[in-house]
This record gives sequence, C-alpha cells and structure tokens, in this order.
Amino acid sequence: MKKIVYLGGMGAMMLGLTACQQPPNYQSIDGKTMGTSYHITFELPKNADVANIQKRIDERLVQINKSMSTYDDTATIMQFNHAKAGQAITIDSDFIKVLQDSKTVYQASNGAFDPTVMPLVALWGFGSEMRIDRLQSPPSKAEIDTAKQLIDFDSIVLNQNQLVKNKDGVALDFSAIAKGYGVDVVADVLKSDYKIQNYMVEIGGEVATLGKNAKGQFWQLGIDEPVINSSVSNRNTIAIIRESATGKINLATSGNYRNSLVFNDIRYSHTIDPTTASPVVDGASSVTVVHDSTALADAWATALTAMPYQKALAMANAQDLAVMFIVHKDMKKANKDSTQLADWQIVETPKMKALRAGTDK
Repeated sequence: MKKIVYLGGMGAMMLGLTACQQPPNYQSIDGKTMGTSYHITFELPKNADVANIQKRIDERLVQINKSMSTYDDTATIMQFNHAKAGQAITIDSDFIKVLQDSKTVYQASNGAFDPTVMPLVALWGFGSEMRIDRLQSPPSKAEIDTAKQLIDFDSIVLNQNQLVKNKDGVALDFSAIAKGYGVDVVADVLKSDYKIQNYMVEIGGEVATLGKNAKGQFWQLGIDEPVINSSVSNRNTIAIIRESATGKINLATSGNYRNSLVFNDIRYSHTIDPTTASPVVDGASSVTVVHDSTALADAWATALTAMPYQKALAMANAQDLAVMFIVHKDMKKANKDSTQLADWQIVETPKMKALRAGTDK
C-alpha cells in the first residue's frame, strides 16, 4: 500500500545567530531500498563525512534486504519459506526483532496483522495491483478454505536463532513492517554510530524524527487528505503531527485510498482481513499510528487498516494507541471519489490527541 507523509519545515538556517557562530550544517541524502526510496535529513557533526554516513546506512539496509526481502530468492526469509516442516533455519538479529514485533502486534490485534496472509492476498488477485475480475468472480469457499490452511503464524516457532514451521507451505512476508524497521535501523545508525541528535528518516512513507530541523524547530509531519487515486503530485495536507518535548516521532500511515476498487457500490480495500479471509470493506480511508518504534507503528497501521473502521477505532482505544483516523463525514458516500477537505473528518484516540496537544508525557 502506498503511504505518503509530507515533511515540512526543512532546509533553512536557524535565526538569531551571532556573527561568530556557525549555522548548523544540515545535510540531505536519498537512495533506493526495499522497492521504494529513502530520504534522510540530519545535522552533520563536525569532522563527519556525509559519504561515509550514507555508505554505512546503505550497508545496513542491504543487510536487512538480504535477511527479509521476498524478492531475493537467496534471502533468509525465502530460505525459510522454501523449507519443509521441521527444518530449522538460522536467522539473524534483524529477522528475530521483526519476527518478535510481528508476534506482538499479531497477538494484540487478534490476528488482524498476520505475516503469513500472502496466500489469501494472491488468491484475491490483490498482489501488486487489484483486479476487478476477482471481485466479479470471487474465490470459491473451497479455494478460500485451502488458502486459509496456510495462514498460520502460530505454526512458526523460534528457538534462540533457529526458526521452524510446523506445517508445510506456511510462508512469511514482512512487507507490512520491514520499511518501518528499516527506518528504525537507519535512525539507530545516526544516533549510535555518529551521535546525531537531530534527524528525519523516511522510507516509503514511514518516518522517524528526533530533535529539531534546520530552522531550530521541532519536526512536524503532515498527513495527506485521503483523495481516491491521488498521487504524490496531487495531494493536500489535512493534519499536522508534532512532538514538542524531544521532537521524537515514529510514524506510519496506511490507507486504501490509493489502491482500492468499487464494485456494486462497495469500495474494497486491497488489504485482506485475515480474520474474514476477504478484502476489507467499510475501513477507514487513512490510518496514522505513532508508536515507540516505527516498526510497531507500521504493523499497527496495517492491522487497523485490515478492519472495519468502527472495529479499528475500538481496538485502538482499547490498546491505548496514538492513532489518527481520517474517514468520510458521511460513510454512505465513502465509496464516492471525494476531493474536498470538507468531506473528511479526523478522529483521534485520546493518546493521539494528547500527543498533538503536547500533553502526552
């Protein structure tokens, strides 16, 4: 799913500097990873080299891809996916962390987030793009029941660094959490390796910030209006998220407005609800989550998108999550293409309201 976050307030010098003071040196770098792009802005420490920093970042991102990319048949995750039941695969610390975070959200969301759901996604034809013909002629109950036999995260067992499946054919896909984890890893490189305390890291729309931007202001992140079939060149900001104590934000946005279809006056999301084995209907158009890590924000944004809106709102409140939902003011018209800001309403959990108000300590 495509996620867009507008990043505001970058690129200008701090004001009020005396003649003898040097302005902060902010640098921006970008590159390709995980089938998308990354964009990073940070305050460069004295005597640090931008090229070396980017080299280290790229090395870590390559390590993650070699561990968890389903597009690389030599990656560790593909070795596991091709393994037979009972065959142990040795996994690295990145893989272990993502697996554990996935298990946390899987259990807390009652299975709405499930990294073994891909057989159902493929069955419905909702892989890289959606197909109206699958809605016109949906999978049979027998086909769905067969695919559901492979949706079994509980059949995957970790023992130290050894991963085993108890059922043939079960496979993992971390695409709904890996970009968020990649953001966390890059942020850790900046903090731990180079002692950088002011940065913004974005991979495919998932974002982590810390400290202040080049204007000396805490970073602020804009959330897009969920215009159906909009693009990065055709978008409007509907809300701003800003943390006013440390500038630390770990954020992910998910939604169906850039990848959905209407059939018989019902809008179907490209997201499959693992609990119903069907595409999501009546889901929120946009779900933004702020969490302790970008990986967890990423996973929770996916989980809440994979539910009808009212169920997602109830779960977000029950789990005390910082979540912003953007929904149509008239849900009966939610299947129509809305292009006006006035069509939308923002619904926030108490924790998100406190964050935006600066009272969440």
